[in-house]
Amino acid sequence: MAAPALAIGDNERFFLGVARSVTGRAWRDRLDARGQTRALAIAQRAGVPELLARVLAGRDVEADEAQAYLDPAIRHLLPDPHTLTDMELGAARLARAVEQSERVAIFGDYDVDGATAAALLCGYLRDCGLDPIVHIPDRIFEGYGPNVEAIRGFAEKSVTLLVTVDCGTTSLEALAEARRLGMSVVVIDHHQCGDELPEVDALVNPNRPDDLSGLGHLAAVGLVLVTLVAVNRELRGRGFWTSEMPEPDLLGMLHHVALGTVADVAPLTGLNRAFVAKGLIAMRRRDHVGHTALMDVSRLNGPPEAWHLGFMLGPRINAGGRIGRADLGVRLLLEGDVSEAARIAAELDRLNSERRVIEQAAEAQAEAEALASLGLEDKGAVIVTAAEGWHPGVVGLVASRLKEKFARPAFVIALEPGGIGTGSGRSISGVDLGKAVRQAVKDGLLMKGGGHAMAAGVTLRKEKLAEFRAYMESALAVDVANSRHENELFIDGAVSARAVTPEFAAILNRAGPFGAGNPEPVIALPAPQMLSVTDWWAD
Repeated sequence: MAAPALAIGDNERFFLGVARSVTGRAWRDRLDARGQTRALAIAQRAGVPELLARVLAGRDVEADEAQAYLDPAIRHLLPDPHTLTDMELGAARLARAVEQSERVAIFGDYDVDGATAAALLCGYLRDCGLDPIVHIPDRIFEGYGPNVEAIRGFAEKSVTLLVTVDCGTTSLEALAEARRLGMSVVVIDHHQCGDELPEVDALVNPNRPDDLSGLGHLAAVGLVLVTLVAVNRELRGRGFWTSEMPEPDLLGMLHHVALGTVADVAPLTGLNRAFVAKGLIAMRRRDHVGHTALMDVSRLNGPPEAWHLGFMLGPRINAGGRIGRADLGVRLLLEGDVSEAARIAAELDRLNSERRVIEQAAEAQAEAEALASLGLEDKGAVIVTAAEGWHPGVVGLVASRLKEKFARPAFVIALEPGGIGTGSGRSISGVDLGKAVRQAVKDGLLMKGGGHAMAAGVTLRKEKLAEFRAYMESALAVDVANSRHENELFIDGAVSARAVTPEFAAILNRAGPFGAGNPEPVIALPAPQMLSVTDWWAD
């Protein structure tokens, strides 16, 4: 789709007159006239600096919301958990398991969100006097989600309640087996649903079609916390808590929620933003053995920020699930011994270094294939790359790199010797990848597939690869074209170079934590002059 011709006077709308930057992007003021009026009102009524007011207005904060936004309170943003469909049933079943000291199994996903969600639930149940089994599947041998073999293993251990976290919504066969073997099943998940829902005691998923809670943006670990609020209340009503068995401190568990939310790239808006803001404060106290060991091995000596969780801590937890033992992340987060936590953290750090080497090799090959596919004319809405020898544990990371580099959805698929490919896709804003993948499953192109708008997993036969590529091109072409049409950089404000100080950065950070859904402010420096260049990269 061709960009529209500039009308006379359009140049007046360019921020600082920049119609095309070095990277080819037009600079635009993030605020229109209405937004500028809102920024002025925020500055006057909230008593904050003008630039901070502009940043808040650019994130759709109203003047009467500014003070609450700058200090997000979970108690004000947390809705009644029972607004989630099946939450009352799920909380009651978990409370009964606690009261009757049942054997509980927790089945989690092998990513950071799954690990933190499983650790959060397990830690809570331990505080209630239970000793739950935690199972994180092996990515290569078990794949994503509950499987029949694992379910039968739980039955042999006399499990009466199975709780899945960050998975389970599409695991119809495995969960049916659990019910056949006499287990109750509670699913706590946030992935998009297919046409058929599993027959379980409770399916707590804000993205199920009949859920009106508006909490579909929560990561699984945040959803588990909301569930535990409901369980806590249920147990309180049953008189379970006593001086000998005091209520667990849920707010003291926000370390897990912050890490899982940021690592899963959940939007840092509303309740998510409050979870991360308060979770970072908890992490700065360094009073959790596992998180402290993880920060130490990551060489994180200062106060953690949201980006540290996404780019330093999260990848190390993920490394266990990608190329090592899938349960290492959960074990670290549940470990109470300082020495053992340090040992596990060191192993995760080693695996993360190994993962980087594997990823870089696959990325170079996938990038070359993508360039050949797009051609000199850069045509194509979707990148689909596949090869034998790629490690299934890094395909999601490589897909993310390709998505960023080529500004379009990307799939990276590892082909096994038997002709079966397993891969991951990553999307761009405005393009729902999970929906397209689920439709491809219905149409018989994929053996398995699912996910959400920004990420999806697929399993297919090698001979279906070309057909799958053509299918995705057709299904996503319009949305991709619309998403890539505007090549603009939105600017929050401008200051002189002299004004950029640590104090200035601290003022802007009051609008954080920043991440998905709450981008870091972009500040322009008008007409700076470069006086000298230091070869800092040579040090």
